[in-house]
Amino acid sequence: MPTSREVAEHVMSCYEALYRVMGERAGTLTTDAFVIRVYESARSIGALGLEMRTQLVDVQPRPFPVLEAVLEHSIDGDPSGAMLLYALSMVVGPRLLVTLLDARAAIGDDEELRGLLDHGSQVIVTVIRLIGDTVQDRDAIDDPAWQAAARDLTLTLDGAGYGDSLGICR
Repeated sequence: MPTSREVAEHVMSCYEALYRVMGERAGTLTTDAFVIRVYESARSIGALGLEMRTQLVDVQPRPFPVLEAVLEHSIDGDPSGAMLLYALSMVVGPRLLVTLLDARAAIGDDEELRGLLDHGSQVIVTVIRLIGDTVQDRDAIDDPAWQAAARDLTLTLDGAGYGDSLGICR
């Protein structure tokens, strides 16, 4: 069973990967509404990482290459940002929520970390809902190549062993 520190480091690694890729690449997207949603999502997720870093001083995130690759691929595959929003709301976000749930079960009596994980879940659910609000009036993308690229995001995480969640430690 992983320690609370290992769990916290992994969760911070998830947040850091999301924050870094979204923050760096949001300005490259071509659809203004998606740029705004990605920036705001990055800021919310970055704040989660900062909150953890502030309260758990000795915990350091590590690179999470497969998560970063999925996010980068979603942007490279669709510069409008639609695929990135799809990835956040349908591929990565739900896995992160399961990770946070599993993390709460793994940490035992660490109430400080439990509060951070609970807050993280609330923020991720809000991010997913706001993405839904942003895309609700948009037409579905009926492009087989786009749909295949979107499926590849899931297959990449599945192939790396992250089929249901992003894990609770590495």
